[in-house]
Amino acid sequence: MHKSLRFTAIAAACAVAGAGLYGAGAATAGQSTANSTHEPYNIGLLVKDIDTYYGTTLDSAGVYQASKDSPYAKDLAALDKAAKKYMAEAAKKAKKKGKKPAVVFDIDDTLLLSLDYEKKTNYTYNSTTWAEYVNKADRPAVFGSPELVKYAKKKGVTVFYNSGLAEAQRSAAVDNLKKIGADVNLDADHMFLKDKANPPSYLSACATPGTWTCTTVQYKSGTRKHIEKDLGYDIIANFGDQYTDLEGGYADKKYKLPNPTYFVS
Repeated sequence: MHKSLRFTAIAAACAVAGAGLYGAGAATAGQSTANSTHEPYNIGLLVKDIDTYYGTTLDSAGVYQASKDSPYAKDLAALDKAAKKYMAEAAKKAKKKGKKPAVVFDIDDTLLLSLDYEKKTNYTYNSTTWAEYVNKADRPAVFGSPELVKYAKKKGVTVFYNSGLAEAQRSAAVDNLKKIGADVNLDADHMFLKDKANPPSYLSACATPGTWTCTTVQYKSGTRKHIEKDLGYDIIANFGDQYTDLEGGYADKKYKLPNPTYFVS
């Protein structure tokens, strides 16, 4: 997914959900708080809020799934509707100007949902268990994501993927995306994964063979720059569930998908 800089949902969401509760004499969830303290949002209540947002349910196979009528699903539907309208218009404008329109998608929790992993690890990250989870290649789709990918193709927009997954996880990522129906441009020329052993030359400012110092923003924006400057595309839209998926420029418009389960700096 990311991952050495990955924080738990608690670290990220507390800053947002508990922001209105901070301050002298503030109380959280009915708990008394001394004037001299700044008590964060209660973890147990935060987890309940996350479950309510996703409409989290355990299916017959023992997998935690998001509900199709959840607030999460509704937020995604609104985003997808707006994005499709924008892509159709932006693609036409780009082509009239002689440009090659493209869209860039992150993968984890932008196209593939990791809710089951987050729930079963209590919103903590472990590189070994994460790799095992990814390699199963059976994550469900983020609602609407396969349709969004295929819509871009239908409108003549080239689809690229820009993910923090490791190069060693390529086959699993490809297999999983095929399973959810996002079978568009899954070749190495369109799917960019993190290769720390042999980083591409366009990331030479922060990565050389055997040495990787790129931040998430440097890696992701550097890849988008390569798509635009070296490959000659106009990235009309960039989709990601983390702000670091979107920062650094090289995209006409950016779409932040909801994800309250973890934070990547």
